[in-house]
Amino acid sequence: MAHGKIRVNTLTYDTGSGDVDVAVSGIPTASDLAGKQDADPDTAKTDVAQNYTAPQRLAVVTLTSASSITIDFSTGNNFILTTGHSAIAFANPTTEVAGQSGSIFIVQGSTTCAAPTWGDQYLFAGGAAPALTGTTGVISRIDYVVQEAGKIHCVTTDNLVATS
Repeated sequence: MAHGKIRVNTLTYDTGSGDVDVAVSGIPTASDLAGKQDADPDTAKTDVAQNYTAPQRLAVVTLTSASSITIDFSTGNNFILTTGHSAIAFANPTTEVAGQSGSIFIVQGSTTCAAPTWGDQYLFAGGAAPALTGTTGVISRIDYVVQEAGKIHCVTTDNLVATS
């Protein structure tokens, strides 16, 4: 088997109705690309620790009230649900990733749900999810950290109301 290099200034390919020539020039090397990234202070890097000089935030993804909700963790880290069903079951997800964390805000709507149920992948202290305050307009927050796929550690802060 032969090994070697091919050097060309033009590539020609057949479109079926004629040949097309494409000039080959200025293709950046890996070091060219790395140099451009390192020179741009506004480019986030994935292989170094960074200090941010401006706030970083994630959008809050709105969940639609239903009798069964499966959170798609690939769409965000923070979620908000305004209840519209008196019984809501949070089904086990399939899109969570180890190390992912965020919050699930549950706002009690005109139809409240004080005791949503949670799939067995949602792990709460003591082995059971606590009941939530079932007052319209009150907010509960479920903070979570994914240990690994299928193990979502959850902590609940309940009865959050605006002070006047």
